[in-house]
Amino acid sequence: MRVQDVMTRTTVTVGPDTPVHAAAELLVHHGFTLLPVLAADGVLVGVIGESDVLRGRVLDDPRSGGADDDPPPPRTVREVMTRDVRTVSAWSDVADAVAPMIDRGLRSLPVVSEGALVGIVTRRDVAGVLARSDEDLRAAVSRRLDTYAGWHRWDVHADRGEVVLCDEEDDPLQQHIATVIAAGVPGTVHVATHRRDRCPAHGSAA
Repeated sequence: MRVQDVMTRTTVTVGPDTPVHAAAELLVHHGFTLLPVLAADGVLVGVIGESDVLRGRVLDDPRSGGADDDPPPPRTVREVMTRDVRTVSAWSDVADAVAPMIDRGLRSLPVVSEGALVGIVTRRDVAGVLARSDEDLRAAVSRRLDTYAGWHRWDVHADRGEVVLCDEEDDPLQQHIATVIAAGVPGTVHVATHRRDRCPAHGSAA
């Protein structure tokens, strides 16, 4: 499963000179956790997230002994954006996007293709695909296999993202190809192949 299969393609962006307040409004309005920051030539130069818009903009309350001479808050995205941006390729395996999300606590990553921003992938995007219904996943895998091998060659079974493929032949090469095809369907987390008379899912609901 590739990043391009799960990413959000319509991406709201801001520029370095966008007011921080406007960026905050966009984050709240769209429910985003991060906005890509693009220079005038379209190059990705940073990102601005929830923690960035808060930086220097929440003042100490004088009633609690806070300072009366706080400096002016940052006004533009340029002043608060994160410049060291972790990105992922549209052709990357989704696992390569999930790893930094887990390891670094990131909630979203900009997606680039040949240096250009093409979308953004979030934890919610990935979770939504993994929550795909068994019947929807089974039908999607069946369509892909039918296109490759012909109508109904493979019996397809799906259970919580785990796909079982069964056919009359016991050809390792064809099983490998079918596995690759099924694994590329968004929502598939594991694939097993069997000859039909040994199919562990035989007789169960698809």
